[in-house]
This record gives sequence, C-alpha cells and structure tokens, in this order.
Amino acid sequence: MKKSVFFGALTVAGIAATAAAAGTLDDVKARGKLNCGVTTGLAGFAAPDANGEWKGFDVDVCRAVAAAVLGDPTAVEFVPTTGKTRFTALASGEIDLLARNTTWTFSRDVDLKFDFVGVNYYDGQGFMVPKALGVSSAKELDGATVCIQTGTTTELNLADFFRANNISYEPVPIETNAEAQQQYLAGACDVYTTDASGLAATRATFEDPSAHALLPEIISKEPLGPLVRHGDNDWGDVARWTLNALIAAEEYGITSANIAELAQGTNNPEVNRILGTEGTLGEMLGLSADWANNAISAGGNYGEIFARNIGESTPIGLARGLNAQWTNGGLLYSPPFR
Repeated sequence: MKKSVFFGALTVAGIAATAAAAGTLDDVKARGKLNCGVTTGLAGFAAPDANGEWKGFDVDVCRAVAAAVLGDPTAVEFVPTTGKTRFTALASGEIDLLARNTTWTFSRDVDLKFDFVGVNYYDGQGFMVPKALGVSSAKELDGATVCIQTGTTTELNLADFFRANNISYEPVPIETNAEAQQQYLAGACDVYTTDASGLAATRATFEDPSAHALLPEIISKEPLGPLVRHGDNDWGDVARWTLNALIAAEEYGITSANIAELAQGTNNPEVNRILGTEGTLGEMLGLSADWANNAISAGGNYGEIFARNIGESTPIGLARGLNAQWTNGGLLYSPPFR
C-alpha cells in the first residue's frame, strides 16, 4: 500500500525527465488506451474480480481519466505494481498514471521528480493484531514481530514510532499485501502495519474479520493520491482536473443518475462549465467539451465511487471521516471550474 523512498532517486528522476518530454496526453490518444499503474491487489481499492475485471476505488480513478481523454472508461490497461516497482514503472513511461494508494511526500515530489495531482484519500498508518494477542494499544507492542512492506514510508514511520516510545520490534519484510496477509494469518508476525484503509480492506477478506482488531493509534499523515511524471504539465492538468471533477460533482449534486439531464443545461454556471454546456474548459485541456461529463459518467461522482468500493455498506466498511466534502466537515475541496 505505500510508498517507496529514496532508493535509486537519481536514476528514477533522470528516466522521468526523458519520458515526460514525450507528451503523455498525445501518447495516450495515439495509443487509444491508458496504461494505469495499480497495486498488485487490495480489496476495495484495486483488485481483479472473479472474471478478471479490475475493480476498486483507485481503479475508478483510472477509468475516469480514460473516459475524460478517450471517451471510453474501459480503454485502460491495468499494470500491477509493488511498493518497490511502482515508481520505476512511472518514471520509465511503462505507465502513464500511478493510482495506487501512494503517499504524497516531499522526496517523491521533489527528489523522485513526480507530480501528485491531488489527494483522493486522506489516511494514516495504523496497526492490526489478532484479538487473541490481548493488546489494546500499539504502545504495548514491545518486542513484537511486525509485517511491513519494504521500500515504503510505513517502514520509516514504524521505526520513528517505536523509537519515540522506547520500545523494540522485529521487522518481517514483505513485498505485497497478499504476502503480508499470508504471513500475518500464519503467525509469522504478531502485527501488520500499513495505511489504516489498507488494514480495513485486508481484514475484510479474512474468514473471521471479527477475530482481528485495528489498534487506536494512527501514527502518521498519509495523503494518498494519483501521480504523474514531472515536466509533463498538460498531462498533469488532465489527471488533476479529472480528479477535481469527481470531487466537485459530488459537491454540486451531479450523479450518475442525473448527469444526462443536467448536461442539457442548468441554472448553475459552475455545473454548466463542468459538464461542458458553457465555456471552453475542455478545449483548454486539449479534450472534448464533454470530458468531465464522460469522467463522471464512468463510475459516478467521488461519493458514489467511495460508497460503492470502500464505504460503510461494503465489507471494507470505511466511514467518510476526513474524506467527506468540506461542506460536511471533511477535507475534500475542489478548486473552482472557471
């Protein structure tokens, strides 16, 4: 679920600069397909279903971008990446967009030469333990074995937390969420730590989710979002404003059920600009006038995407919390479409 750090930074940055110069928007249009990097499998966020079709919260961001650019939400090639491989895949041009619960950090933005186009999930690192362990706080984990994905900010946060609380741990390094789940359930580690959303998603797949507890401590800020290469501003604008369109659509009450009607024109100029019945926003992006209409129609607005994939009525069971609209006490907020 997370986050590679500094390893290979110079190489990655050099590759990214070269790949960005090509012009990703033109490449995607010419190819007729978006290459989107996702996780290797995390329920609710990105995972293939029984028919091999990718589904999830991050997957729907990929589909929205494909719909905005190509008019077709199915024109996506999903490329599974690990915490270690995701940044090289983006820098090299193997993928056009990385939508893989990845944390926006200083070094990734500045040193690795990526542009995060926004936050689609405000998260924080947590801990999951078997209830049989009898632990009610992460501060009681002195001497615990901890399953942790390598090459991630999780690793650094964990070391900081245990050091600050003067307790020790033994890391059990893993590469993917599937491996972490296997090791944790086999008892190879006492604790699994990653983003709290990832823990909830993983626990939901267990045979008996109720036998496992998420501890109360959240030890970090993890703003997760899609990212592109530095230096390709036109493509960054497309990804950024597609995400903003999904967020704004929820605020303005544009849904998959009423978008066709609203696209006929409304008395709200902002809605009209978003849906392309007024202004020239699509032209400014190098897209059709109905680009945002297509993006929103692909899977609904942000709230619909959240509710369907990870919301309280799903096995993942996440409340909106910080990911509520700013009008409802959350942090979600799109800049104006004008």
